[in-house]
Amino acid sequence: MDLTLLLTIGVPLVIVAYVVQSDKFPEPTDLVVKTFFVGVFLCWPAGFLNNFIFVLQDALGFEDLSFLAGFTEEPLKFLAFMMFIKANVEFDEPMDAIVYGTIISLGFATYENIEYVYLYNEEFSSLFIATLRAISAIPLHACCGVIMGYYIGLYTFKGSKKYIIQALLIPIFVHALYNFLTGFPNIIFFGYLIVVIYFANNLHKKFVAEQKQKTFESEQRIR
Repeated sequence: MDLTLLLTIGVPLVIVAYVVQSDKFPEPTDLVVKTFFVGVFLCWPAGFLNNFIFVLQDALGFEDLSFLAGFTEEPLKFLAFMMFIKANVEFDEPMDAIVYGTIISLGFATYENIEYVYLYNEEFSSLFIATLRAISAIPLHACCGVIMGYYIGLYTFKGSKKYIIQALLIPIFVHALYNFLTGFPNIIFFGYLIVVIYFANNLHKKFVAEQKQKTFESEQRIR
């Protein structure tokens, strides 16, 4: 496998593997794979909606409306989770929400990566784009999945409606601001990304710590 393909596909799969193995009570492999491909499938409706944004951008004469992608892609991931995972019997503890939310996001990001690296890129080398996205867009999508999953987990097992609103709105904001900052100096752009990674990592750590107190999966410990 050449380095470009390894970065394009391997990086998101490594993050998927990390999140899956961080679950004390592992999810069924078949559901993990199906969830990943649900994320892949979302690229088609997202592409349709994003093309509409570009048409709108040209029609209205705006220079860049790419930040609006956060308003199309994150709601699609959210809907996919609520439709395909929320009622699944395997979704029986908070950590599962982070696992499946991240897998959906990285399924999406993997196919999007292939498009950017091999189909839409004419200005830069494929290796450059694959490397750049491996340290930027892929972590961003993973973090949005973690954030969405964390708040869906709280909503499901604590019941407060504010969490389901946060599960939708926070990833939209995080993604939209990320896209908006792509035109800013690297120190600002990557500084923001580091903050997002730190935030998402802390949310993940909270559910990992909560799991360590359990003796069986369905035991509820969130207060």
